[in-house]
Amino acid sequence: MRSPWERALGADASNLVPGLRAYFGAIPAGHVGRGSGTFEVVGTPRRWLWPLLGILAREQVVFPAWERDVPFTIENRPTRHGTVRARRTFHFRGGDLTMIDEVGIASCGLVDRLGRSGSVSARLHARVVDGHLELRSTAATLRLGSIRVPLGPLSPRVHLVERALADGQHVSLTLDLPFIGRLYEYAGAFHYSVEGDARG
Repeated sequence: MRSPWERALGADASNLVPGLRAYFGAIPAGHVGRGSGTFEVVGTPRRWLWPLLGILAREQVVFPAWERDVPFTIENRPTRHGTVRARRTFHFRGGDLTMIDEVGIASCGLVDRLGRSGSVSARLHARVVDGHLELRSTAATLRLGSIRVPLGPLSPRVHLVERALADGQHVSLTLDLPFIGRLYEYAGAFHYSVEGDARG
């Protein structure tokens, strides 16, 4: 089975540089993808936004923080539904915090459900640029009970770029809100590999 990213990219997936294919390729049954590295920056220095980020932190989406040189680990685990569930643990000076999201394919294309309950979801457009992967959100929805409400012009704008390095890979993500600007960001380098899963 192809990964959600491979399905979204189609033939363009073959244009990813070899250093990124393990990360965005399918994870075989009985295996898990694991990585570790250091984020150069995490969060936002705009402290007046922290109360909003605090609400999202309870859902394990983003955190009210602004720190540099933050060690982190990531675990990508395939699900039986064909999605990939990711756990990114940020080792902040004040303690560890974990961000959760799950990427899959829907009729509208690539969809990322954010947080432990997936109450916020973003539709993403994926493309390969000079061998690296770029994701941009095109729409977002908020789940209220059993109903998903499109956020329309209020949708947050996600921009992610993943590129290969000579030794490892680099990720940068920005999250912007209309009328507010930069809400959150992180960027850093890490090493990643697919290995046997002791849990499965």
